[in-house]
Amino acid sequence: MRIAYLDRTVHETDGEPKPNGGVSTLPKSIDLQGSVETGDKTTIASKDFGGLYSTKPLALIKPAGSDDVSRVIKAASRIPRMTVAARGNGHSINGQAMTNGGLVIDMRSTEENHFRLLNINGSFFIDVSGGALWENVLTRCVSGFGLAPRSWTDYLSLTVGGTLSNAGVSGQAFRYGPQISNVTELEIITGKGDITVCSETRNPELFFGSLGGLGQFGIITRAMVKLQPAPDMVRWIRVVYTEFDEFTRDAEFLVSRDDGESFDYVEGFVFCNNDDPVNGWPSVPLDPVHGFNQGIIPQTGASVLYCLEVAFHYQKDDHPSNVDKAVAGLLKPLRFVEGLKSQVDLSYVEFLLRVKRAEEQAKANGIWDDPHPWLNLFISKSDIVDFDQTVFKKMVKDGIGGPMLIYPLMRSKWDNRTSVALPDSEIFYLVALLRFVSRGPSVEESVAQNREIVEWCIKEGLDFKQYLPHYQSKEEWKRHFGNQWTRFVERKASFDPMAILAPGQNIFKRTHLS
Repeated sequence: MRIAYLDRTVHETDGEPKPNGGVSTLPKSIDLQGSVETGDKTTIASKDFGGLYSTKPLALIKPAGSDDVSRVIKAASRIPRMTVAARGNGHSINGQAMTNGGLVIDMRSTEENHFRLLNINGSFFIDVSGGALWENVLTRCVSGFGLAPRSWTDYLSLTVGGTLSNAGVSGQAFRYGPQISNVTELEIITGKGDITVCSETRNPELFFGSLGGLGQFGIITRAMVKLQPAPDMVRWIRVVYTEFDEFTRDAEFLVSRDDGESFDYVEGFVFCNNDDPVNGWPSVPLDPVHGFNQGIIPQTGASVLYCLEVAFHYQKDDHPSNVDKAVAGLLKPLRFVEGLKSQVDLSYVEFLLRVKRAEEQAKANGIWDDPHPWLNLFISKSDIVDFDQTVFKKMVKDGIGGPMLIYPLMRSKWDNRTSVALPDSEIFYLVALLRFVSRGPSVEESVAQNREIVEWCIKEGLDFKQYLPHYQSKEEWKRHFGNQWTRFVERKASFDPMAILAPGQNIFKRTHLS
């Protein structure tokens, strides 16, 4: 069908279109198979999960497929300063998927375009739409084929294209790398509107640039993802530490072990040494019936404690005694507090959808739509003790109203050809401060504290990077990318020379690439 656009005015002096100023006219029509929504129907695209920004687009495009995405980008290129943002499930934190007065492309409308199992030389892959949600990929792959992707995020109501544009990290990444290390082919619509298939050997600069590329080089419309046999069951275990050095020693020991000699999932979090229902003792037990026996905590316990969270995969027909023996063997070298262990057995799908249940509870309690001034960092192993001493034990020792994650990752599992900026050390930590403001500090206090943490990291010379970064100046972005900056700019010039894409990242302004 032929979709008509309304005329509009464009302010010519800012980096993005504005509703007032000089006049520019969109094409009277673009031949799309999908639909275009304007006015009040664009409201959903004017906000995101972070809830910190609100920016109204000119139109919300619901493409039928790659051809529509290509046509929209090409049309935008003919309008001075017009920009295009791809929106997945709206889970960005700092307005990264927004555009002020530009065009937002709703990739969820393309979810059903691709879903095909491939067997290539005995290895299995799923060819899936960039607009598909990972939770749907999980359930369809497991129920239909008994297979599953190898690497995940904790929360799965995210689109394939969205996480691949960042990295995609969870407790399996120490073994298989992030999600961007587990994809072999992409279809991308570049900033020129070109529909391009790419891989390690075919258009490799676009392939590696787009993986972790923050949407700067193109919109991912299709991905070929590695699969492996899915286990039936998971034993999910939490153990508690009072000493940070013992917690990190055990976590690093587990992620450094060979395949088959460790757990299948390793994460961790910091919690307050008090009865706070959100960040204290009650947040730890997996089986709330048994509660948390704080009387076991040694007197040396400080203001915060540490929980190591691990999981062991097994099959339904594995004898329970064999599962018990294997888990006991993996736990034996660890130096957690005896008596502070919690565990449950659940299906593999239930385990991977564990945050979905938390989401449902948060929605029922009315806090899911809170602003979420989250901060995600990668911190080098060499600096994590200093970070603990200053940030965990001082700045956030009273909690933040949400989880405070910390767990180690292995740099060797990441491909340095991608666009992701990482610390230099082989072992580095993901630190995530996942705030819900109705349960903790206000938005203003949270944003200020996040800024204070980042500024402290810079001042002290820590080897760190922001994950899901969002900066306001070119200088900050240069510091973030370091010696990768020139490569990043060159890729941008090659694939989106007019800087049409991802304006919400504040990296480049339309037509200004210097």
